[in-house]
Order: sequence, then structure tokens, then C-alpha cells
Amino acid sequence: MRDLIRSLVPKPLLEWNRRRKKRAVRKELAEQRERGAVLTKDQLVAELKVAGVERGRDLLVHSSLSAIGYVDGGPDAVIEALLEVIGPEATLLMPSSPVVTLQAKHELAVFDVDQTPSKMGAITEVFRKNWAQYRSAHPLEPVCAYGPKAQWYTEDHLLDGTSYGKNSPWNRHMERGGQLLYIGTTLINSGTSLHAVEDAIGADSMPMPVYMPESREFEVSFGGKRQTVQSRVHNPEVSATRKCDGLIPLLERRGTLKRVLLGKAECLLVDAGQMKSILLEEYEQHGVTMYTPEGI
Repeated sequence: MRDLIRSLVPKPLLEWNRRRKKRAVRKELAEQRERGAVLTKDQLVAELKVAGVERGRDLLVHSSLSAIGYVDGGPDAVIEALLEVIGPEATLLMPSSPVVTLQAKHELAVFDVDQTPSKMGAITEVFRKNWAQYRSAHPLEPVCAYGPKAQWYTEDHLLDGTSYGKNSPWNRHMERGGQLLYIGTTLINSGTSLHAVEDAIGADSMPMPVYMPESREFEVSFGGKRQTVQSRVHNPEVSATRKCDGLIPLLERRGTLKRVLLGKAECLLVDAGQMKSILLEEYEQHGVTMYTPEGI
């Protein structure tokens, strides 16, 4: 419903509202700094450990920097804290989608893997520019990665015909049993891994038409070459009916999701592999999906 309402609002009004919100956030963060309410990297490390982020486990992070509060060192300090906690044997992943529109309204002329910014927040863009060793070449839902499995996570993202198939970073992260950390955001805003569950179920076998019937073509530039990529896009009418946060109570009851804090940010920490197994089981037994979180 939220996506449907947004699609009806004139673009200039949406842009004005975004600018208004950003001004308010900058003012609040400046006031926090003046009051001395500043978080350091060492504090973030301690809080991440208390929250349950585990050393040696791959971590996929969705984030809102402003939700954390004023951080000394900004996005780089957050990234450094995340890497310190998971250690050098684990891989850190972040979304880096180049657009924030519905997939069916994707209008980016060319997705340049090396140059096109991430629109998924300040932390993801700094991670892309300053840290990531690899970025997957999918034009809709690319992922950046740093760590020993970074290349493996990102190298085959174009092979499935959707953003979330078996070769996608989203699915591979769940298959490896990594953790998901939602910093100041929730499943309704950042539930990308849930789409990999849909693809694992078989999107065309679900009761609702999750994807549009025809693939779209997108131009992708990487390694000095240009390539036309075909990918199916989500059906915007179905997307507007998502109730992703309705899955949170189920995942909490099953012990795979817990609510934690990082600075001022309310966060969710999820065992990604267990989440996939639980949701596949719940779909098979009760018809649970992000559209029908209580089953059918």
C-alpha cells in the first residue's frame, strides 16, 4: 500500500519532502554533537558484540546512518566497527541499488558497476566507494562485498533472469548461513532477502503474480564493456500489497530474529539461513508469504 500511495504522489512533492526530512535530520545530528552525544567506533564495536553479531559469520547489512545518532567518523567508522566484529575470515555485504523507484519504473539509462552510486543510504555508498572489493553487475539489486568470499558472492548475479535467483548474493548469503542486520530499518523497507525466498519457492507458482510476465532489458557497463541484461521486474500492483513486517512476530517466535540496539537505532538481527528454512516451511504448511504473513 505504501508503494502504491507513493506512486500517486507527484515527483516534485516527493523530492521536496525528502529534502525537508534531510534538513530535519541534519539539524538533530548537529544538536547531538553539540550536546556531546557522540558515538565512537569502539562503542559501536561493543554494542555490535552485545547485540549478537558473530565473529566469522558473513554479515549482510541494511542501514540508516542517521538512525544511529551522531557517529564520530561517520559511515567509515560504522564500517570499520562491522569489519572488526566479524573478523577477517568473514565477508561483509551491503545492498547498492542504483535506484529507489519500483523496479517496473527503473529509468536509469546505464548501470555502471564501477561508477553508479548506491541509493541505499550513506553507509552503503561509502562502502561502495571506499571499501568494497567487488560489486555484482545486476542493474536492479546489486550487492557490494568485502572479504574472502566477496568475489564469489557477486560474480554470477546476472545468470538467473531475476535479481534474487540461486546465484544471487541474496540467496548465497542465506545458503551460507550468514547474519542479516537491519540498522534503523525493517523488513518492509529492506526485506530484499525475502525475495530470494520467493524465487526459491518458485515465484510463478505462488498465488499472486509476483513478477511481470515479460523480462525487461537494461544496459550494464563493467570491465570496460557494455552488456544488455534481461531481468524480470516485480509487479507493482502486487508489490503494493506487501506486509513484510507481519513476518517479524513469526521469526521472533521461531528464534531466528531478535530486536537489538545500535546507538539510538532500533535494529533487527536475523539468522539468514534459518529465516529461509522457516519461511519455506511456513509457506508449504500454511501459505505464509510477505503478502500473507499469517497464512491462508
